[in-house]
Amino acid sequence: MSTIRFQAMPTKEAEALWNGGADAYENRPETMVSDGPGHPCRHCLQNIDEGEGLLVLAYRPFPSLQPYAETGPIFLHANPCPRYACEEGLPPILSSPDYIVRGYGFNDRIVYGSGAVTPTDTIAERAASLLERDEIAYVHVRSARNNCYQCRIDRA
Repeated sequence: MSTIRFQAMPTKEAEALWNGGADAYENRPETMVSDGPGHPCRHCLQNIDEGEGLLVLAYRPFPSLQPYAETGPIFLHANPCPRYACEEGLPPILSSPDYIVRGYGFNDRIVYGSGAVTPTDTIAERAASLLERDEIAYVHVRSARNNCYQCRIDRA
């Protein structure tokens, strides 16, 4: 039994964007057509295939504004897609050699000393170890090159 759960962007947030809602900067998402791999959808956690429409938007995976509420660009399928459901498995979008894995406290702020560039095949182990710490509420997986938000990891 897994002790962690990989979480995609909540469907409610994705639906608001699909229905013309504004992003974290109060802008409408930009639309593009995928030219192939490198456009990971944060709702289904799959890469957006070449020729498919996509949205580019500013996303803040935190409940409120505060100094540690990082905001950055993400991609989302232009048309509704099912939310990632295999919560205990490594999501398909995690295909780079490594990612930043970092813990956040119950106040939604970075827990200093918890972040590290982590080989992809050890993300689950590292996240489980971080989540054993009482001060860590959840973990983010972020791009090791650009710090873009990929997904969240919670206790199972």
